[in-house]
Amino acid sequence: MIRTIAFLAAGLLIFYGILALPNHPKAMSWGALRLFPLELPIILGALLATGRTRWVQACVVVIGAFVLVLKGADYAMYEAYGRPVNLATDWFLAGAGTRLLWSSLGPFVAVLAFLGLGIGLLLVLGLVIWAAWSWARIDLQGWRRGLSLSVAFGFALLSVAEIGHLKRYWSADTNPPGAAFSSRLAYEHAVRLAETRREIASFQQAAAQDPYLDVDTLFDRIGKRDVLFIFMESYGRSSFDNPLYAATHLQTLRDAEQRLRGKGFAMRSGWLTSPITGGQSWLAHGTLFSGLKTADQGRYLAMLLSDRQSLFHLATHAGFRTGAVMPAITMAWPEGDRMGFETVLAVDDLGYQGDPFNWVTMPDQYTLARFADYLPADDRPDFLQVTLISSHAPWVPVPDVIPWEDVGDGTVFNTMAASGDTPATVWRDRDRVRDQYRKSVDYVLQTAMSYAERQQNDGPLMIILGDHQPAGFVAQIDSRDVPIHVIGPAEVVDHLTDWNWVDGLIPDADTPVWPMEQFRDRFIDAFTTAPIPGRSL
Repeated sequence: MIRTIAFLAAGLLIFYGILALPNHPKAMSWGALRLFPLELPIILGALLATGRTRWVQACVVVIGAFVLVLKGADYAMYEAYGRPVNLATDWFLAGAGTRLLWSSLGPFVAVLAFLGLGIGLLLVLGLVIWAAWSWARIDLQGWRRGLSLSVAFGFALLSVAEIGHLKRYWSADTNPPGAAFSSRLAYEHAVRLAETRREIASFQQAAAQDPYLDVDTLFDRIGKRDVLFIFMESYGRSSFDNPLYAATHLQTLRDAEQRLRGKGFAMRSGWLTSPITGGQSWLAHGTLFSGLKTADQGRYLAMLLSDRQSLFHLATHAGFRTGAVMPAITMAWPEGDRMGFETVLAVDDLGYQGDPFNWVTMPDQYTLARFADYLPADDRPDFLQVTLISSHAPWVPVPDVIPWEDVGDGTVFNTMAASGDTPATVWRDRDRVRDQYRKSVDYVLQTAMSYAERQQNDGPLMIILGDHQPAGFVAQIDSRDVPIHVIGPAEVVDHLTDWNWVDGLIPDADTPVWPMEQFRDRFIDAFTTAPIPGRSL
């Protein structure tokens, strides 16, 4: 008898833990266990009422395992990207995360991590199976079985009532003694899945309606000069609003602004709201250049498959040579052609002979110093995307800025690449992670602004911007805004006067904040003389 009671108590605790477990890092506390899960009597009552019925046990196990995996996926996505998982679009992130883990921690540690994860999942699955068996083995008869079924049914109604009240489908005067959190979570994911599919269909239709299709009279105000869009990885508003970073980054920007003014450059700076945070930089790139909010992989793919003209398609029609400098691309990248790039310089195309900086294949100073040497000969002006990645996690180690003439083939950076603690050591301490982030962003700011200073003051139009905020525990502010700086000759930059952006490199709190997807049309309008019928701004 005591053994049976012990089994039942252990099984109850397993189900209680699964159902009460939060899905968000900020809710992960012992206090979460005080909220009674209304689904618990449903599960236990169903197991008692149906006895040893195999399919009921199987359903309970599948539901329990699914809820646990769903919460784990949500937790990981909130930690990394500040949002819950989207079951319609986020499957590919498993591969991206695997590659990042492999390159950051090394094959041996990565394999151990995957083995540990697999063993942990099997152990949890075994516990769920055992918990279901421990309750299903109780053989109730007669009215006791009917009572168990009634309890399960009653709490099912109570759960539906609680979810409907919280979703504002109806209003209830009293609160139930607990919460159907896991059921509500599953319901919200199901709704999000259906909504995403509808949004993708609508997105495909909107992508085909583009007033700039086949227009070749754009960007005449830029003239025959190069245009460089330089993305800085994980550069966001936290560099301005978080005191941990602002003291360093703002001083770097002030110093660069003074030097650029001294060389005759004009500057404008503002804010864009990125569709993402924490990672998936290509979604921000797609949003900026397509003028459509590609906030997840499904929308991004829908944009690529549509007839939507990116800025690079339009630039080609206007007489520019388009290209992408992508030092993080290590495999085939068919998306490049769909984005309108005539030339793509991936990691193997940039001639870097030095050692990688963990995940980061080459330091940004090398990328900026040498990419032009590997572009094919072409008389047309360039319209390029250059992606800087030294401020990508794990932010270890951080290179030093060296004299540009010493960059060479990149081997000069080898000593730096082997310096400092490993990512595994640094990432045990979140304060150290934040400090490494501060240093890495400052390195990229110094590098990018130094590169801008090296240009002629009648040379290229440079747009330097962030792609997204870092992960939430690093950013420590609730914002998806990223800074954007336009640097170039005054006669070109002055076309942005009516944007009301700050004159300089430091946008302030009153500077207009635009959704990133609005940038494409505004950029075209600012640098095109003739009005376009059907233009939507």
